[in-house]
This record gives sequence, C-alpha cells and structure tokens, in this order.
Amino acid sequence: MEFSSKLLERAVNEMSQLPGIGKRTALRLVLHMLRQPKEQTLALSEALQTMRSDVKFCKCCHNISDVELCEICANPKRNKDVICVVEDIRDVMAIENTSSFRGVYHVLGGKISPMDGIGPHQLNIASLVKKVKEEEISELIFALSSTMEGDTTNFYIFKQIKDFGITTSTIARGISVGDELEYADEITLGRSIVNRIPFESSIKL
Repeated sequence: MEFSSKLLERAVNEMSQLPGIGKRTALRLVLHMLRQPKEQTLALSEALQTMRSDVKFCKCCHNISDVELCEICANPKRNKDVICVVEDIRDVMAIENTSSFRGVYHVLGGKISPMDGIGPHQLNIASLVKKVKEEEISELIFALSSTMEGDTTNFYIFKQIKDFGITTSTIARGISVGDELEYADEITLGRSIVNRIPFESSIKL
C-alpha cells in the first residue's frame, strides 16, 4: 500500500495493530477521522490517553475501574460470598447484561495456555486462593469459556481450593464447547449461570 504522506502511513500502521483491523480498514478509519472536525479527533485522542494513564484495576476482583474498588465490589447489595471466576472484563460485562447474577467476580486476566507461554503464576489465581482461605466464601462459579485452556484453568484452581470445603460449580453447557462468553446471547448465558452444575460432575478426577 503506497502512501502520499508519512504521517498518514504512520497513523494507519498504528491503527492496524488493533485486533481485527487490517490495513484497508485502518486507512478507512484514519481518513474518516481526517474528515471530522479537529476537536472530535482530539477528544478521541484525549480519551484514550486519559484511559491509559488513569485506569485502575480493582484491588479486590481485578476488574477495570476508575477507583481502587470497583462499583460491583463496593455495592453492599451484592452477595460477597459467591464469586464468579471469569477470564477478563468482557466476561464480566456479558454476565452483568443478563441481570441473572448478584454475587461478585474475580477476573483472572487470561487462561492457562502453555503454548502461549501463560502459566498459573501469570494470572490472578494466587489472590483468588487467598480469598478462599481468608474470607467467608460459600461458592466459586467457574465461568471460563469451554475451551481446553478454560477447562485446564478451572481444574487447576479447583485443585488449589478443593480442601477448603466450599461449593464449586460451573456454568451449564448451554454455551457451546469452544465458544467465548462474550459472544453468547444474554438469554443463553443467563440460563447457564442460573442452571450451573457442581464442578466435580463436569470432570473426571
């Protein structure tokens, strides 16, 4: 792709690094921004810079937040002894959209994937185990995607906490094997949370 401007080329190259954005789409987006009022583009740039520099991670659940304790963890109406274990913030948003869950979350920040160089110690697993040890937790709900990596992560966590006498469950398989939670429709995902099953019955020990 030939560019008449190095500034344009640089902007397209940076934009094309975003997931799902190829060079042609990046060029279309950049040209669109050039056609907009300068103030609009500057507002976008400022919003991205502010987000990158000021965004925080909840000290309790690791969800993305503007303050140290996210709105969900700070809400006194949430059931703090039921924790839904998810991969990232997109899963929190997907489950929240169902209005079927009134507990709290624990965001792992990924899944165990040796092929990608991601091991247990690179995820927020130790802080989850610490919660189970030190707080009055009655149930852990495993809500990771039904992939090999998701199942491996679920089983690893289960082995870490199985001796602490808490209930462990997993979302019902209304979610197809291999699917990511963020792509499930709200009704299916909501039913999967409500109709969760004991984790032990989903594995062969």
